[in-house]
Amino acid sequence: MCGVVGIVGCSAVNQSIYDALTVLQHRGQDAAGIVTIDNQNRFRLRKANGLVKDVFQEHHMQRLQGHLGIGHIRYPTAGSSSPSEAQPFYVNSPYGIALAHNGNLTNTDELSNKVFELARRHINTNSDSEVLLNIFAHELDKFPAYPLTADNIFTAIHNVHNIIKGAYACVAMIIGHGLVAFRDPYGIRPLVIGKRVLENQKIEYMVASESVALDILDFEFMRDVQPGEAIYITQEGQLYSQQCSDNPQYYPCIFEYVYFARPDSLMNGVSVYQSRILMGQKLGQKIAREWKGVDIDVVIPIPETSCDAALEIARILNKPYRQGFVKNRYVGRTFIMPGQRARKLSVRRKLNANRIEFEGKNVLLVDDSIVRGTTSKEILDMVRSVGAKKVYLASAAPEIRHPNVYGIDMPIASELIAHNRTVDEIAKDIGADKLIFQSLSDLVASITTQNPNIHHLECSVFDGKYITEGIDDNYLSLLEQKRSENKKSPACKESENLEIYNEEQ
Repeated sequence: MCGVVGIVGCSAVNQSIYDALTVLQHRGQDAAGIVTIDNQNRFRLRKANGLVKDVFQEHHMQRLQGHLGIGHIRYPTAGSSSPSEAQPFYVNSPYGIALAHNGNLTNTDELSNKVFELARRHINTNSDSEVLLNIFAHELDKFPAYPLTADNIFTAIHNVHNIIKGAYACVAMIIGHGLVAFRDPYGIRPLVIGKRVLENQKIEYMVASESVALDILDFEFMRDVQPGEAIYITQEGQLYSQQCSDNPQYYPCIFEYVYFARPDSLMNGVSVYQSRILMGQKLGQKIAREWKGVDIDVVIPIPETSCDAALEIARILNKPYRQGFVKNRYVGRTFIMPGQRARKLSVRRKLNANRIEFEGKNVLLVDDSIVRGTTSKEILDMVRSVGAKKVYLASAAPEIRHPNVYGIDMPIASELIAHNRTVDEIAKDIGADKLIFQSLSDLVASITTQNPNIHHLECSVFDGKYITEGIDDNYLSLLEQKRSENKKSPACKESENLEIYNEEQ
């Protein structure tokens, strides 16, 4: 999962992009990058591994001149955590193009070969984003006239849609032209656009992964970029938009609402905060129906994505809601930690149980989701060590039984605790006295009821239904084989192949 931002302004945009990336930091902590176009039509680029605040020092910011720029924050889904795979990427031909990408392509190997055979373009990293950039550049190179027209750019993006498969929300810049943004035909990964009207009535535009990035810079939220749509904003601030897909459909990623997005974001016409409130209401109603004889003394969230849901569960069950965990905010999120042992140790460094809320009580813990179950087990052990009598666990999401191939680096099926296990078996494995999961229909309803135009969600981690072509048992087997090979590689041993694992899981 990554975050992207792009701004066409009337003055320097370096600070604004930096500020936007800081509020999107929850979407990735592995690397950060900014590229701008200066007044001599040259790219100014800074990218490196680390948090936004560590990657950009004052001397870097001073060099990032220009009123047009894009930014990216990353955690690795395809490729590795090597600094060479930090984004944005750029190519010199044609014109000079820089691009940042959130998502994951599912036909990368095929595309890498194709882009070399057709265009003699060399891919220098393992990143699917570099492949995407070169496909886009090759399509733009087919137009001999200079400068490119908006129709040229939209035609190129239409062709890109027909070539690549998977999930992608992209921002790009073309030297001598302006900023381009586009979203995959299913709208799996989020992208929004906003504007800011200055005192002189000039308009600045911004695109970003989440609306919260617009909010903190006083950009007015205009709308979501539609599935398959492309936006082109010239260096002079002229905005063009066009639908570039032959068959666009809304299938936004359901896990954005469960965990990834900030609660104060609005995406696809849905409030993330309100969706989590509804998740809590529906799960609370399920607990009330199915656990009538269960004695619960207190409801406690595992911080902090589950707090909103837990509050509603406590209200429905008429039980006290308490903050039973104290969080050390100076430890990195556990899903970024390299290696399983480091993640387990990080749980104890990150969370401490407040004994007074647990001792002698039957506790209902609420989490947003459970992936491997390793962290859940560590947390339940911690709760028992401070005197809890019984420990129950409720998950605001259903059982995660299938890998994700669209930009969330969830492990292969055999590493998922719910794969081929019953709820009772999962409960025994993690040490819960009782365990309950949200139903998929209730989770979907928590989101779609806010926007009747969304008829489907991308739910593959729960139901195993992949909406793009080519995701079958053979593809998933090859993915598992490649993951196994990567774990044995020297590069992986050095970087520990950073794997996603939510701090709440």
